[in-house]
Amino acid sequence: MGRDFAVIGLGRFGGSICRELSKEGMHVLAIDLAEDKVNEYKNIASHAVIADTTDEKVLKELGIRNFDHVIVAIGDNIQSSILTTLMLKELGIGKITVKAQNDYHEKVLNKIGADHVVHPERDMGKRIAHSMISNNILDHLELSDEYSIAEVKAGRKMSGKTLVDLDIRANYGCNVVAIKQAKHINVSPMPDEVIKHDDILIVIGADKDISRFEKHLVVDDD
Repeated sequence: MGRDFAVIGLGRFGGSICRELSKEGMHVLAIDLAEDKVNEYKNIASHAVIADTTDEKVLKELGIRNFDHVIVAIGDNIQSSILTTLMLKELGIGKITVKAQNDYHEKVLNKIGADHVVHPERDMGKRIAHSMISNNILDHLELSDEYSIAEVKAGRKMSGKTLVDLDIRANYGCNVVAIKQAKHINVSPMPDEVIKHDDILIVIGADKDISRFEKHLVVDDD
């Protein structure tokens, strides 16, 4: 399960997903209305076809029911995105991920049963903004509207102290789920783990708690 993917819409987002899945050895069906896009991916994906995915008959002919996960990455045509998602849902696709153009689009997609709705531009903007706020925040990934996971570079305030000393969970409401040291990653680190300068902590928690943690403990004094 989860090895067969169909990507509908081969713009920047859909094309990137298609390339990465193919690179990882997954079976990928690439679909777009534009012939030039399909030609671009015919030697990258397992199969690439020109097709109108708002037509249920076309989807059936493509054998879309045989795919475990379908990614709807249609660009600016919100109507086509919604109709395609609706068709996929009615055909019983196990997992449907859809790119949303805006909040209204997302609400409609959730109502008709999309399993996962993504906002690539908005989410990337948030990640870049977090990295700009502090040199110690390496990455920031939104898990929901209120919770995130962040990669945090340990600064001077944390160096030489253990997780017990810092008591991050009690003081900031966050959990350190892993520590990266050079090429090694320590998952579920022990409480007596000593943190070194420039170690990378993987922290999970509510956005407001991660923000407090960043401001009070992560940012180094100048």
